[in-house]
Parts: sequence; C-alpha cells; structure tokens
Amino acid sequence: MAGNETVDHGRRHLLHLAGGGLGWAVLGTGPARAWAQTTPASPLKIGSVGAGRMGGALGALCIKAGYPVMFSSRHPENLKEMAARLGPLAQAGPVEQAIALGDVVVVMVVPYAALEEIGKTHGRALASKPLVLDICNPIARRDGEAIVQWVNEQGGAGLASATLLPGARIVRAFNAISYRKLADDAHRPGGPVGVPIAGDDPQAIALAEGIIRTIGFEPVLIGGLARGKYLLPGTPLAEEHTPEEIRKIAAGLQ
Repeated sequence: MAGNETVDHGRRHLLHLAGGGLGWAVLGTGPARAWAQTTPASPLKIGSVGAGRMGGALGALCIKAGYPVMFSSRHPENLKEMAARLGPLAQAGPVEQAIALGDVVVVMVVPYAALEEIGKTHGRALASKPLVLDICNPIARRDGEAIVQWVNEQGGAGLASATLLPGARIVRAFNAISYRKLADDAHRPGGPVGVPIAGDDPQAIALAEGIIRTIGFEPVLIGGLARGKYLLPGTPLAEEHTPEEIRKIAAGLQ
C-alpha cells in the first residue's frame, strides 16, 4: 500500500505542476502473447499517439521498414493528410484505437508533463505490453522548471517515467537524437549510428533492439532505467556517436 501511495502522490504532484493536458505522442503494441503469436510474415503493428516532429519522423522510418503504424491524437482528423502521404501502411485514428492496434511495441513521444494523463488513462493497457519505448524528455522551457526538478528528485527521467507508468516495461531510446537527423542517419553508409538505450526488462530490451536495428540504427544498452537520466539533450550522449563511442562514454558515467 505504501508503494501505491508513493506512486499516486508522484502522479498528483506532477499533474499539479503541469496543469495536466495530453501533448503529442507515439504509442503502440500488444500483450506478450500477441508477440509470441506474431510470425515473420506478419510485421509488428505500431500505434502512434500524436505525430509531432519526432513522432512523425520515427513513424515514417518504421513504415519504410515495413511496420504498419497508426498515428493518433485527440484530433486524429488533423493527421489524415500525413497518413495518406506516408502510404498504405499508415493510418490515423483516435488514441484508444492506436493503443489497441499495437502488437508489441509502444513508442511514446510527448511533453513530459503529459505522462501523468497517459498513465492515468492508459496505465493498465501499457502495463500489459511487453515494451514501452519512452522517448519523452523533461524540458524546462516546455514543461516548466518545477517538473524538471521533480523528475530529478525521482532519480532522473527513466525512474520518473516508471513512477508515472507503474508496471510498464520501459526502455528509453531516441531521447538524444534530433528528428532532423533521423532519416539521414538511418542505414548510414560506412557503419550505423548508435542509439543509446536504457531499460530493466530483458524481453523489452530485446524487442527494442530488434526494432531499432530494423529501422537502420545500432542500439547500445548503457544500463538500467536509473541510467535513463543520461539520455537527454545536452548530455555527453546527446551528440551523434558510433556504437563504440557510446560504450566508451557510458563507461565513464557515474
């Protein structure tokens, strides 16, 4: 009970700081049994809750790699033109439909304050997924200094996300790479660009690594969610690095 009270208090505190409100996101996946039943001839489906700059760029790479993607938001009618432009593997719909569509992967790209509402509204569904790919960053100029301070008090973005999404199998990834570079960096000639990731669940990590490789990058596990605090803009891992460079930088982190 005490643990639940701590989670509830953290959620209420973040909601108070942020004033609530769902921003934009990318979401999708399904329970582990759905993943186990998926065959190579049946590509994993990815639901996209929102389609901001990073969400749209990442979703486009997933579609190019053969993953069906549903983009969604509170106003899905605004996403239909983008979905049509991306081709038959892209759809647009409401948030609930995007979450239900996903087979294995959940990808979220939201203003960090929006995790409060996502956790309250979709927490049970997210906890049933074998992977929640967390691309959310607490940014002071967008989310406010108070939220950044709260995240730091939790031990950083990885552990804070786990507090707001209890039970979710979270892997942080793509937190420190610009959406402007995604398309150019994917399948880069001469060697892949490294993508540092952090997570605690071995199955979720394996799923994330497979998807990241498929869309044209090389994942590099830097540690558990406690190390997710290093996957932010402005940190040593935020620059473009080779996989070996990421390993060397990660080895020097406290």
